[in-house]
Amino acid sequence: MQLSHSNAHKRRLRVLIAPDKFKGTLSALAAARAIASGWKRARPKDILELFPISDGGDGFGQLYGKLVDAESKVTSTVDAAHRRCRSRWYWEPGTSTAIIDSSAAIGLAMLPPKKFHPFELDTFGLGKLLQAAAKVGAEHLILGIGGSATNDGGFGLARSLGWQFLDARQKEIRRWTDLKRLHSIRPPKARLSFKRITVAVDVQNRLLGARGASRVYGPQKGLRPEDFRPAEAALRRLASVVRKQLGHDIASHKGTGAAGGLGFGLAAFLGARLVPGFELFARLSRLHIRVANSDLILTGEGALDRSTMMGKGVGELGRLCQKLQVPCHALAGQVEPTLATKRIFESTTSPTKFTSKTQAIQRPHYWLSFAARELAGRI
Repeated sequence: MQLSHSNAHKRRLRVLIAPDKFKGTLSALAAARAIASGWKRARPKDILELFPISDGGDGFGQLYGKLVDAESKVTSTVDAAHRRCRSRWYWEPGTSTAIIDSSAAIGLAMLPPKKFHPFELDTFGLGKLLQAAAKVGAEHLILGIGGSATNDGGFGLARSLGWQFLDARQKEIRRWTDLKRLHSIRPPKARLSFKRITVAVDVQNRLLGARGASRVYGPQKGLRPEDFRPAEAALRRLASVVRKQLGHDIASHKGTGAAGGLGFGLAAFLGARLVPGFELFARLSRLHIRVANSDLILTGEGALDRSTMMGKGVGELGRLCQKLQVPCHALAGQVEPTLATKRIFESTTSPTKFTSKTQAIQRPHYWLSFAARELAGRI
């Protein structure tokens, strides 16, 4: 459905405001409130519905938990650098479902910028949350795994659950970068008893290669070009031994490269099923009905670029809007237009059109609200 300028001004619009997080500055809910504030100033009569979305990245657990009215739980564990922390997760006793956001334990946002190199980090701390969920009797586990600081292929998580990784001399490997020496894997004597594990992945990348975990998302976590080869060697060896010893030939499956290969580790060591995070979130929230009942959709995230259209929530929402013929406009901290984003979104805009990048980061609510107000004035 296309809205002409004249028709738009003649009637109130039903506007669904459905952004993802603006990583490092605003949560999805905070972003929705900022957009609504600016839009309302330019079009005060419009009917606004704030509906922050998630594709499995940071904040997934909180948003998903709210949708199913889950209880909030807190567990003591360690972050990706093995520093003590307390992590929140969610429990829905009616369906015996635990909802865990891995970024609450091993998230990049939990670490001081540039203090740790990914070679020093792992997913070990996530294990405590899984064990806590098992202890309360969870039968179904739902994990959102985006936003991790790690690139270890789930090695640390597996170790925390009792798996042992041994070299040719039967000496235990304790750092994921030493997996290039991996000879055999010893499973734990007792395993967690979940009946079903569903992993919401925010990207569809495979574990290895040019479009794999290390090369595509590693740089965001601190990997340098010279680190790619040793990182790939470690994960390639892990995948090879998993294939030969455990019979799981899954490194080429979509989503195994999510969260630095955590998707691979969850599938290999826990038998988890990987699903697109936005698809899972949209199905539970009946998002298609909300979109169909709206005149206009506003979405957004920290960076609108080529990765947006690789399974991320904002890109998938844009595709849904296109399918239902509802116009969708995107706001982002940074915009790198591509042919795909130009086809999907009616328009794209950024606070950096009106101020410096530094100011936009320092006052994210104000400048996102300003950009939304400017967009509303053009409708």
